[in-house]
Amino acid sequence: MKKKRQFTVIIEEGEDGYLIGTALELKGCHTQGKTVEELLKNIREAIELYLEVEGVEGEEEPYIKEIVGIQKVAV
Repeated sequence: MKKKRQFTVIIEEGEDGYLIGTALELKGCHTQGKTVEELLKNIREAIELYLEVEGVEGEEEPYIKEIVGIQKVAV
């Protein structure tokens, strides 16, 4: 059985109300969805296609960024 790889996905709300998901380890890999469930389904597909197109399915895992925290700062 093939080992599953993990990717860090940031979810943001777009101006049009859609959710936008970005896979941090894969430059330019992002998608959108109306709900979190739809977004997660779409980002899984986007990641699979990205790996297939880039030919990195069997290579080492990309560097996984460790998110320490997210803060809003008022200036």
